[in-house]
Amino acid sequence: MKIQTPHIITENSTQHILGEIKGNQVLYDFNKILHYLNYKGKLLFEKKFKIYKDDHDILLKLCTYYIQDAAGCNKLGIDINKGILLSGPVGCGKTSLMKLLPHFVPHVKQYEIIPSRNLTFQFNNVGFKIIEQYGNNNFYCFDDLGVEPTGRHFGKDCNVMGEILLSRYDLFTKHKVKTYITTNLNAQELEERYGNRVRSRMRQLFNLIAFNTETVDKRK
Repeated sequence: MKIQTPHIITENSTQHILGEIKGNQVLYDFNKILHYLNYKGKLLFEKKFKIYKDDHDILLKLCTYYIQDAAGCNKLGIDINKGILLSGPVGCGKTSLMKLLPHFVPHVKQYEIIPSRNLTFQFNNVGFKIIEQYGNNNFYCFDDLGVEPTGRHFGKDCNVMGEILLSRYDLFTKHKVKTYITTNLNAQELEERYGNRVRSRMRQLFNLIAFNTETVDKRK
């Protein structure tokens, strides 16, 4: 069922109006989105959670993508048909944002967040059917890409996430199925970890949105 007022979200009897409807479009207000995300973040995580001003540029890109604002994304160099690869230093808030952001667009198809290392552990137990399992039409966000160990099942080594990304690439080219990633690795490190073939396909799969390498660890 289509949501008639996707720009209005109610949390604990508090109504958050994130924009206004003009014709058949929702005109979102970025400042109101930030206010809601700050509020929702405290509910999801902890009361000391906050949206940092230094992250507003990153959030503008992510929010523009999430609302599928084609004109806005074009100005920001973002392809609305691709997924997102969100990179940045340890503790900059990548995972928290990927958990938080879908809440302001509940009418949009959501992804499931899965730690990359968990998929390797599953592969070690059950083998290659794990790679087949994630080669489906669901949307996934693979969290912390690059920290997972090499998979090993019955004496055979496997770069599990590399194989899964190749499967996801095939889904993207044939059916436009999106994939999302968070990682601490930069482009060179990703290529070293997964090889040129996977890295080449990642360029076609993802919009790269990167935190400044000097971003502080917010968990400290």
